[in-house]
Amino acid sequence: MRITGAVLEELGKQRPYAESLPLTIVELELDPPGPGEVLVRIQAAGICHSDLSVVNGSRPRPMPMLLGHEAAGIVEALGFGVDDLAVGDHVTMAFLPRCGECANCQTEGRLPCTLGSAANNAGTLLDGGLRLHRGEEIVNHHLGVSGFADRAVVNRHSVVKIGADVPPEIAAVLGCAVLTGGGAVVNAGEPREGDTIIVVGLGGVGVAALITALSLQLGEVIGVDALPEKLDFALSIGATSVYTPDEAVAAGIKGAVVVEAAGHPRAFETAVLLTAPGGRTVTVGLPAPDARSSIAPLGLTAEARTIIGSYLGSAVPSRDIPRYEELWRQGRLPLENLISSRIQLDSINHAMDELADGHGIRQIIMFPEG
Repeated sequence: MRITGAVLEELGKQRPYAESLPLTIVELELDPPGPGEVLVRIQAAGICHSDLSVVNGSRPRPMPMLLGHEAAGIVEALGFGVDDLAVGDHVTMAFLPRCGECANCQTEGRLPCTLGSAANNAGTLLDGGLRLHRGEEIVNHHLGVSGFADRAVVNRHSVVKIGADVPPEIAAVLGCAVLTGGGAVVNAGEPREGDTIIVVGLGGVGVAALITALSLQLGEVIGVDALPEKLDFALSIGATSVYTPDEAVAAGIKGAVVVEAAGHPRAFETAVLLTAPGGRTVTVGLPAPDARSSIAPLGLTAEARTIIGSYLGSAVPSRDIPRYEELWRQGRLPLENLISSRIQLDSINHAMDELADGHGIRQIIMFPEG
């Protein structure tokens, strides 16, 4: 099958990306789904910092690679053995497939799947398969999804069925921003009645964490970011108060649960400083591998504070996506607030510049129907 997608040809091209064009829109050959796999027609795909981290080279992956990991669409074909989905089902993608059998998969989401992590690092599907080609050249998969294309073949464990009433752009963010940000609050933070929740870094994942925290209605929800427009936005969607990092530290605000969603060492340090005695700092951002932070360990011991790393929001996608879907359906989780713009695939390089500059919350690529 011929498809059109955005392929990253090499890592670390210089900005602006709208000029250096690290992603090229090309035609590819997509193999039919093998055993345990699914062919999905992509309807919408979100542009996430994890995509940018590959483009700028801070998270190296095998090249060339068809990027995109936050996506949703409709099932068009099923591989042998997939008997719990049907053609026409609406699905959202999860960028870390869970085999359900390894020791890590028995931790209720606390640890990432061993097999899924290995496949993601290798640029393959969960079983090691490669379904993308450009002539004789193999094109690698991004996090088992490769959603910046009009179609994708993925492992069954990489998709979760959702209702046909969920708009494609909402379905897309359920699989990454909401799983990651919402899970950082609910699964890793475990807030209780009356707890103040602070979110440091108000990009897509951070805003998802903020929206989820607001939906819990437990206590104050505070947003922290260096950009004034993001602070204004957080206030507009219901944050109790907002601060720049310096203002937050100077004001002495403290949270029982503090989520760091910026993926920057200074943001992590800020989050630790803002954590109340007995509280939890949940770090869900992905900094560069060589990034380092400095904290005072005495405060952790003397104040009985905890630092928790949370990958994919410590989520089990098949368990958590339906929960968030139902909260959205009830009007308690207004995920429309995450969508800052809808774009076409050919704007992908400009969109990476926008993301790198911190503009917007979630840019969504919308694919033509049919």
